[in-house]
Amino acid sequence: MYSMKEVCRQTNLTYETLKFYCNEGLIPNVKRDSRNYRTFDERDIEWIKSLSCLKNCGMSIKEMKHYVSLCLMGQSSIPERKKILEAKKDMLFRQLQKLNDSIEYIDKKQQFYNDIINNKIKYTSNLINVR
Repeated sequence: MYSMKEVCRQTNLTYETLKFYCNEGLIPNVKRDSRNYRTFDERDIEWIKSLSCLKNCGMSIKEMKHYVSLCLMGQSSIPERKKILEAKKDMLFRQLQKLNDSIEYIDKKQQFYNDIINNKIKYTSNLINVR
């Protein structure tokens, strides 16, 4: 069994975030020791890592709560969980495309600036008149 602090080290969550997740019911079946401190086992840690991934996927707390409730239903809710994850994956791919487009723009601008610095082309601007 692991303490809150040990779980925080293993999952890279802050103590406050882990406590918040517990209080919000995102970590079901939290156990308590004889001093009434929360304790966690390996399955809890793997679930907490899953929560971090869901958060990184852009899930709100409300969406995470819904996902947890579906998980607690067992196998019957797998089709709905798959739909939720597929929608998040599609959103992530759209974000990734935007990032790739931005990187491509920066690469082109860097090459443009390098060509100017190396006197390969004349400087032009869309914002000011250049003589």
